[in-house]
Parts: sequence; structure tokens; C-alpha cells
Amino acid sequence: MRHNGRAPILASRMSPKHLNLREGEPRLVVCPDCESWCGLERSMIKPHRDGTEAPTRARRYVGDKPSRGRRCPGSAQRIVFDVTSEQWGERLLEAETTASARRSTMVLPKVKAAPAPAVSQLVPAPLSAETIRRALRGHIQQCRACKGKATSRVGEPLPCRDGERLAVTFLRLLRQEPKRRAVRDLFARERRRFDRQYAAAAPARRAFEWGAVLPAVQAVDSERAQLPTGDTPTEAPSVPLDTLRPSR
Repeated sequence: MRHNGRAPILASRMSPKHLNLREGEPRLVVCPDCESWCGLERSMIKPHRDGTEAPTRARRYVGDKPSRGRRCPGSAQRIVFDVTSEQWGERLLEAETTASARRSTMVLPKVKAAPAPAVSQLVPAPLSAETIRRALRGHIQQCRACKGKATSRVGEPLPCRDGERLAVTFLRLLRQEPKRRAVRDLFARERRRFDRQYAAAAPARRAFEWGAVLPAVQAVDSERAQLPTGDTPTEAPSVPLDTLRPSR
């Protein structure tokens, strides 16, 4: 078997996972062209086919040869084994350790998004002339049509519907702003008047509520004022009546 005319490949330049130099097992390498495991004969890759009739199978194993297909260009590729099996084992172990160190083993909890409110719970933001003015200014800074730089094929300036709609809304809210301010002031005055009335009626309402529960409180006080009949125990300590029934 003659070699394929390519320069020999050094085993030290190949990835350790593309070699098999274990003692007691046949030496195997991965073909650099079709990436299939192949055996060696006189330090050359044995002739094999690339399996062009099965493109979905990207990798094959020893003995899994296709029945059709052209001869792989990687056949008879010379391999120079300039590393020992011990050195290859150390490189393979180091590569596996590095890969495992890069792989994260920590399970990060998925951030739970807050549930979206129902449609009935959505509160629309009130529109104001100042809010629309800021939106219109930001739109003009980004829109080429509003700046007069957007033209048609014949060179005519293109109108901006969004800018026109924002401008009309701003003018409408600006005209309605005095009426809106008057309505807000009216509601604020009514709220303050209601708070004053509530504060003025609070003492009378509190006195009425105490008068409603006064008979029940007096009945409980009379029952507590009654002393039990019979002689006082001689061996028991005296009962502090002034503490149990405080003077008014």
C-alpha cells in the first residue's frame, strides 16, 4: 500500500480524543477527511470509503463500511506516532479535566416573571399635554420625514402620519387643559370640604356610639362591684380590692 502523497501527520499535533493508544488494543485514528475511526497498517490509515451515499451519518465506527461511495482521500495517510501511550493518556486526561471544569454544574433557578394583570385591572395613564409634547419631541428627533430628509422617488418630501397625529393630539389637549385643570381643582375643593365635615362630625358621632354601649358597660361595672358572700379565708392572703376595683 502506497501513501496518498500528503505530508505525514504528527500524533502530537492531533487531538487526543482522535487517537486510541491504549495498551492491549489496536491503534485507531480518526480520518482527517471523513472523521471516521479507521485502523492502521504500516503507520498508514487503511483504505476506506467516505460514505457519500449516506450524508446524514457524519461519523462511523470501525467495521462500519458503506457498500457504496468513493475512496476517501484520507486513505493511506501517514501518521507519525511521536508520543507514547503514557503521554497520550496524560493529554487525554488533561483535556477531559479542562472540559469538565468549563462545564457549569450549578443549576440556576429560572426567574419567575410576575403574572400579567387582568384587563379589568389595567389602569390607563391619563393623557396630558406635557406627556404628548415629550413624545412628539422624541419622535421628531428620530423621524427623517419630520426633519424633511425623507423624499420619494421623484424628490417630493414624504409626510409623517405619526408626527401629524401626535401634533393634533398635543394641540387638542393644550386647548382642553384649562377645562381639565378646573375639573381637577373642583374635585380637590370637594375633597377638602368632605374632610372638614367628617372631622367636625367625628366628636358627635363618637359620643353617640359611647351612649349606645353605656348601659352594657354600667351593668358589667355593677357586677364587678359585688363582693362574694361568706367569711374571708383565714389562711389566704388578703385580696387587694383597690387593685381589682379601681376608684373613679
